[in-house]
Amino acid sequence: MLVDGNIGGDLAGVDAQVTRARQAGLDGVWTTETAHDPFLPLLLAAEQAPGLTVGTAVAIAFARSPMTLAATANDLHARSGGRFVLGLGSQVQAHVTRRFSMPWSAPAARMREFVQALRAIWAAWQSGERLYFRGEHYSHTLLPPLFRPDPNPFGPPPVVLAAVGPLMTRVAAEVADGLLVHSFTTERYLREVTLPAVAEHRPAGTPFTICYPGLVATGADERSYETAVAAVRRQVAFYGATPAYHPVLEHHGWAELHTELQRLSRRGDWDTMTGLIDDDVLAAFAVTGEPAAAGAEIARRFGDVVDRFTLATPYALDEQAHRALVAAVRSGR
Repeated sequence: MLVDGNIGGDLAGVDAQVTRARQAGLDGVWTTETAHDPFLPLLLAAEQAPGLTVGTAVAIAFARSPMTLAATANDLHARSGGRFVLGLGSQVQAHVTRRFSMPWSAPAARMREFVQALRAIWAAWQSGERLYFRGEHYSHTLLPPLFRPDPNPFGPPPVVLAAVGPLMTRVAAEVADGLLVHSFTTERYLREVTLPAVAEHRPAGTPFTICYPGLVATGADERSYETAVAAVRRQVAFYGATPAYHPVLEHHGWAELHTELQRLSRRGDWDTMTGLIDDDVLAAFAVTGEPAAAGAEIARRFGDVVDRFTLATPYALDEQAHRALVAAVRSGR
């Protein structure tokens, strides 16, 4: 199990974040598309740290066309020396239509076709053959020589898809190279729901990477640990109010918790919501403890089912504690 971290989208802070990742011994870094472009920081990271895998977790597929995204991913994969991973997510309808002003339809079906279009474009670039892709949502049939890049010496980048529900998980298993498990996924849900769904739809013996950004609450001392726990409880409460993630709570018998969190979220009562995340819920959704113990627990829970574990820490983690945490995961895996 490889151990990864996140870097923010603010370009001014990328160098320091990548240096920290290297010093901690991480295997890769990922960006998320929130307030900044998710690709530009990875170009800097790839150049600063030749040994790190760089990837998006996630870039919003439906905010772009397959052609524009194919070009960006192809260039990053070439510049990074074949170390780029294209992680895609669908987002929700309101963001796609009202923030990005892009079309929306059945997301699983659209995502399947989006990945198929990407692969068709990359195949045409690699082979020099005519590009001809026609689908219900995307059509790419024009590729004059001026707009055709040279074949990528590293081939096309791997594509991993973010999925929680069964439809998108099936799409990931059938057309992608891996799955980006959502942070709001418990070990039990991963083993009992997600992985069986992948196994059902993935051809036996074909490589498939499971990437999991797991919530971790740890700290160098008691005060920093308590701060971390509070931040993670708040994050769990936020996710728990989201309808798309209701099945995870329901799987644990906590459907009523989702109902109450959603009600409180409409009022903006985040403090009360955070207070509803008791120790049992926290323990299901996050690994907690001092760095050595937390690292060992990450390895115990996920070492046999996750290929890449990203340390999801929605708080400032002390440098020393960060290194100790990574070292503990490595020694226990």
